Amino acid sequence: MIACFARWPCAGLIAAALLLAGCFNEPADKTTEEGDNRLRLAMLQPPRSALTPLSDDAFKLSRWSTAETLVVLDALGEAKPALATRWQQLDDRHWRFQLRPNVHFHDGSVLTAASVVNALTVAAHASPKPRILDGVRLEITADGENAVLISTAVADPLLPQRLSSPQLAILSRAAYAVDGVVNPVNHGSGPFVLRSVKGTSGATLDRFDDYWGPKARLAGIDVSFVPDGTARAAALRTGAADVVEAIPVSQAPLLDPARVHEVPMPRTNTLYLNTRQGAMQDPHLRAAVRDAVNRQQLVANVYENRADVAQGLLGPALPWAAALRKPVAQRVDARAPNGITLTLATFSDRAELPEVAVYLAQQLTAAGFTVKQVVREYAQIEADALAGKFDAFILSRATVLDSGDPVAYLYSDFSCEGSFNISQLCRPEIDRALQQAAAIPAGEARREAIMQAERLILATDAAIPMLHERVIQGESHGIRAVLRDPRERTLIASDTQFDGGKITD
Repeated sequence: MIACFARWPCAGLIAAALLLAGCFNEPADKTTEEGDNRLRLAMLQPPRSALTPLSDDAFKLSRWSTAETLVVLDALGEAKPALATRWQQLDDRHWRFQLRPNVHFHDGSVLTAASVVNALTVAAHASPKPRILDGVRLEITADGENAVLISTAVADPLLPQRLSSPQLAILSRAAYAVDGVVNPVNHGSGPFVLRSVKGTSGATLDRFDDYWGPKARLAGIDVSFVPDGTARAAALRTGAADVVEAIPVSQAPLLDPARVHEVPMPRTNTLYLNTRQGAMQDPHLRAAVRDAVNRQQLVANVYENRADVAQGLLGPALPWAAALRKPVAQRVDARAPNGITLTLATFSDRAELPEVAVYLAQQLTAAGFTVKQVVREYAQIEADALAGKFDAFILSRATVLDSGDPVAYLYSDFSCEGSFNISQLCRPEIDRALQQAAAIPAGEARREAIMQAERLILATDAAIPMLHERVIQGESHGIRAVLRDPRERTLIASDTQFDGGKITD
């Protein structure tokens, strides 16, 4: 019998219950000890490309710990060993990666230089390429049985970080068909074997007993794809799922707070101002917009305090940014807008952005602007935004791409030749700062150069960062060591377990 409460109407509970009944995959035998030691995972999006690692589906494979890359990234974005144990830069364009010995794929074959050459060569010549290889040319050759040589067309100090992308996972040779199809089922090397995929409804993984690292404590993972946010939240509340990703902000208050975990995302909600044409060419009017924005109101009213007020373009998902940030110098003073009309645009695909636009319009009107709002689906508004047809544009923007480094984002959005330069910004000093940062190897010096570029960008008021988003992850009572990864690359790991859990044979 379903008990109904004021905050959860009966109709909603019944609908969610009916939806859940058909959504979740159950282990074949829940009565056995192995069945009880299987984790039920509810995920937001079903596979879009049959789980090929050459697509964004690769992030599912990495979150399930079934496919692995040569390197992984730590919290600072530094490359750490995975299937490669060490690497050496031979010169500006050539690198050598030593492979981990005694690694077995799930089909029983062994990791060799030939298997790495095959996997990376397929990725390098794929159409379309994995986005981490956009504009990048790689050549991969074997150096004996247990090492590979990788060369780039131009100097690339971030090559190890690129190789951490889940889209460059190394699968056994049998995964790659002659027609270009890549099938990860039973062909990864991680602590869990992907056994089957049930279309867009779910997937089943089992523990891999021949894993090169610590043996998984769970017997397996039963994945269900549940696009409906209300159903995902209900799954956690009712016990239909042990771990749930991407719980909607509106559903979080209905859950036990102990089960709700907020993870900072490398995603900033930013107001881009058109510096090339219209009223926002005037830096004093851009300063007036800057002064009018009430970030705390947006965080409180739109995001229900489940976001972070922005201090810069780079947020808490990059833990080094705040410590290296310095005050922005030489900002111009605001001048009264006196009713100047400002066209404020955004897109409806992300449900919170039109609401952000409403609050911003109120704030700007109170400051003396006349505001005209434009809201369309993203596919219908992107071209106009990039062409500079709006005075201001609200965008939720990922600030690090697959390399874990923000230089590509900063270059794309704020350089003279940037492909996503909605602000139409072009400043030689910013381009020089970005070029300098891009040439520095990963580490403290590169991070300091990145923050210098951020200061120069913020000084123009071409982009006004408003808030940094979080993702809400649900975890049932009794589950431990679930990973909370801002980059959304990892989730279930070898040591993820139920309380009192042990490896069951």
